[in-house]
Amino acid sequence: MSTPTNADRVDSRRESTFSFSGEEEDLDGAAVFTAHGGDWQSIAEEAARLGEERIVVNMGPQHPSTHGVLRLVIEIDGETVREVRVGIGYLHTGIEKNMEFRTWTQGVTFCTRMDYVAPFFQEVAYCLGVEQLLGVEVPERATLVRVLLMELQRAASHLVAIATGGNELGATTIMIEGFQAREEILKIFELVSGLRMNHAYVRPGGLAQDIPPGTTAAIRDMLPRLRKHVKHLHMLIDANPIFHGRAKGVGYLPLSTALALGVTGPILRSAGLPFDLRKDDPYCGYETYEFDVPTSTDADAFARVMLRFDEIDESLRIVEQVISRLDAQDRAGGSHPVMVADPSIAWPAQLAIGPDGQGNSAAHIREIMGHSMESLIHHFKLVTEGFRVPAGQVFSQIEHAKGVIGAHLVSDGGTRPYRAHFRDPSFTNLQALAAMCEGAQIADVVVAVASIDPVLGGVDR
Repeated sequence: MSTPTNADRVDSRRESTFSFSGEEEDLDGAAVFTAHGGDWQSIAEEAARLGEERIVVNMGPQHPSTHGVLRLVIEIDGETVREVRVGIGYLHTGIEKNMEFRTWTQGVTFCTRMDYVAPFFQEVAYCLGVEQLLGVEVPERATLVRVLLMELQRAASHLVAIATGGNELGATTIMIEGFQAREEILKIFELVSGLRMNHAYVRPGGLAQDIPPGTTAAIRDMLPRLRKHVKHLHMLIDANPIFHGRAKGVGYLPLSTALALGVTGPILRSAGLPFDLRKDDPYCGYETYEFDVPTSTDADAFARVMLRFDEIDESLRIVEQVISRLDAQDRAGGSHPVMVADPSIAWPAQLAIGPDGQGNSAAHIREIMGHSMESLIHHFKLVTEGFRVPAGQVFSQIEHAKGVIGAHLVSDGGTRPYRAHFRDPSFTNLQALAAMCEGAQIADVVVAVASIDPVLGGVDR
């Protein structure tokens, strides 16, 4: 039987995936089985009963790579992959359901934990949706800081994708260099929010606090070191013939298939379409920044790696523009709030973390407890009960490091979401794995997964 093309494989997708019953003959005389429920063991038993020369491999769910608890049920004929079925749900944490039982502000603490490699994107997408329902516009400085953090986060997320992808091919040096580069960015996140991940720093109406003094100077000092690490990482990959051999032509996904499956982000752009919400549907003032949207037409795993390097460069271009604007604000003097002035939404005193990164600062506690009884009562009600959001629904979307992330929020007029649902890019992009792998070698499956760069916390949520 000849190896099918990618287009043939997409057209012949099976409706269901787990056990086989009945068979029919295709044009080449090979057996074709219909799948409709069950589990991988049933598939193996049926295959053994029929005496077919094939093997069903259950890859996972014990963390087959470094992206989360992912299960792949792979049918192989020798070294050739005949079918791939993706099993998810092993990391399910009930984030969306839990958000229905917490205030709108507390919802940030949940959604930031979905894609734990890129938490700021979930925070911004969610808060933009809440702010649309509230009908408020955040202060300019809060928007600048949001863009700053998202672009640093995009670079950090891409570095994890490249580093773990190298590690999955046995290139430990690539992983070490990639994580050293990411560490420079995480130090900035810790300086700003007190945490390296799962920050809950972006809040409906603005930010939890302003960036501390010296942040822009610290970023300017960090950027040369980060670029040096990225350059070394790029050289390690670009000059390595083994990496070229393992990634070029692997995980091929043409533009037509990517569009049919709803794939976005670097995978879609690697197939030649320069779709990026920062350009096509700007938010947070992205239309005021100068940057390009890199693309490729190779549509394979190697192209996605190289594209992520280009996107890191563009993100750092935006970061430099943001810190210049922040410095200009500081030089101009005056007040530059990072939270809306509406007292029904904003807490009565500016939250500031303690010197150890934990809890509230002493100045914050003195402000709410020692100066104004009304502020203390109002603070207590906002923190425990939350603010009310007008009834309605909204869908806000932004350009995540992995593609388009959307937040569908429904309010019944209360202090907590009636419904919160997210379109996570990893969930959608994983649907392309079968199209990337079927007809290829089994060793290429890990390369294809790495090129998608899924994070299962966002897939399962």
